[in-house]
Amino acid sequence: MSIIDVNPVPAMADEEITMFSDAADRFFERHASPEITERWRAQHQVDMGIWTTAGEAGLLCASVPEEYGGSGGDFRHEVVLIEQIAKHDAGGFGLTLHNAILAPYLLLHGTEEQKQRWLPKMATGELRGAIAMSEPGAGSDLAAVRSTARLEGDEYVINAQKTFISNGQQANLICVVCKTDVEAKSRGISLLMVETDKVEGFQRGRNLDKIGCEAQDTSELFFDEVRVPKGNLLGMVEGQGFKQLMTELPKERLIIALQGMHAIELALEHTITYVKERKVFGNAVLDYQNTQFKLAECKTDATVAKVFINHCLELQLQGQLDDTKASMAKVWVTELQGKIIDQCLQFFGGYGYMNEYPIARLYRDARGQRIWGGTSEIMKLLIARTL
Repeated sequence: MSIIDVNPVPAMADEEITMFSDAADRFFERHASPEITERWRAQHQVDMGIWTTAGEAGLLCASVPEEYGGSGGDFRHEVVLIEQIAKHDAGGFGLTLHNAILAPYLLLHGTEEQKQRWLPKMATGELRGAIAMSEPGAGSDLAAVRSTARLEGDEYVINAQKTFISNGQQANLICVVCKTDVEAKSRGISLLMVETDKVEGFQRGRNLDKIGCEAQDTSELFFDEVRVPKGNLLGMVEGQGFKQLMTELPKERLIIALQGMHAIELALEHTITYVKERKVFGNAVLDYQNTQFKLAECKTDATVAKVFINHCLELQLQGQLDDTKASMAKVWVTELQGKIIDQCLQFFGGYGYMNEYPIARLYRDARGQRIWGGTSEIMKLLIARTL
């Protein structure tokens, strides 16, 4: 049982979900052992073969209907995978981005032909997904993107420079946020699907050197007069991109909050084990009142956060999660993640600063959580609009 004892979301207490969780646990034990994940961190990306292996195990497109090659599950299956990835320190594997972020864009906003064309190959791992939003001059302000796509005959011609793109070194199906009408601001944004193996003018830039999340490839991408068929316009109607993005972003922010919640729980579990074993002046670190009080505060804050996250998860499963609550979940949990993990690291003393201890990685990885998916400041602006 987790140190944070909160009643689970009722919909997650299902025998089929439990069986799926056990299967995912076995998969990651075999294919994301500590030795393997250490190699991923050293090479700054996962082994390419993990994608097809995961596809064969039914983990890719877990929530995509079987008619499109998926496993026929729902968002609960993605929640299980988020938990198992955190448990096995396999965060470098961009499975959640592929499964729970990109695939739903196709499933919910694509035409029938587009679903049939791309989703089955995503389910096998033949296609590996990414979404290219951020640019050197546009991050949280998506309306400011300068990437363009002009229509010439039956093709769109894309010119774009993207950065901070997760899965960027390995993805070969990339959803590119660009403007098909540069005068229309957000109403001119469209989403174009690019199969990178089939085009000219596409180039991958650097695999960016980050503070943390070393195993996750995060890249610059360049599109120089890249031509794609007109049929690659997601939904086949220009100017719908901003609306499509806004529809999917609440779920993405909940996913980030869920990832943060698992990191908090792991940090507390590692820390409580350590302070029970570590002796200082003849006593276990946990025997000191300061340790007890600080960890009591951490457990209380984390418990309150998890209750709210479970509430948001229930809303998502019911199709009722709005952007305000998703923003609250993201800003609260990710800020708390930084605070609690910082406090946990302190209890390790000098050892907490050593990379060989999991708490050091949790500390580094936590910092980006307040940035991607919309910064904490942007989340507060979204919440403030409801005042």
